[in-house]
Amino acid sequence: MGETRSERFERTRAAHRDETAEDYVEAIAELIGERGEARNRDLARMMGVSHVTVSRIMRRLHDEGLVEFESHRPLALTPKGRRMAEAARRRHEVVVGFLRAIGVGARQAEIDAEGIEHHVSAQTIGAFTRTMERLGGRGGG
Repeated sequence: MGETRSERFERTRAAHRDETAEDYVEAIAELIGERGEARNRDLARMMGVSHVTVSRIMRRLHDEGLVEFESHRPLALTPKGRRMAEAARRRHEVVVGFLRAIGVGARQAEIDAEGIEHHVSAQTIGAFTRTMERLGGRGGG
């Protein structure tokens, strides 16, 4: 028997929670890489949300074991958070690379990758990678 409607909606809500977590840990890693630290205000600016929204999400990510934070201190990723950020970064690069390889322009590939990268399976990422290898890693655009 197939999935019920409520199961589908719960799966979708869980996917969106995961997508948010991936976006935020990836952004924290990027800020740390660029500036040496990540603070709530920098994250709020980068993500285009309020400081209150960032604080709420950081509490959730802390509860999930992804982020360490203390009041008035920079944010830090836990080992689990660093692994998630690295996996998200690699997946983003594969999606952008694939889109570029099939002729999508650089700017549009980045925009589209933000939507696609969270919703593709490992199987699809593998197929993207194999396709790029067959195409010789060429980017289009």
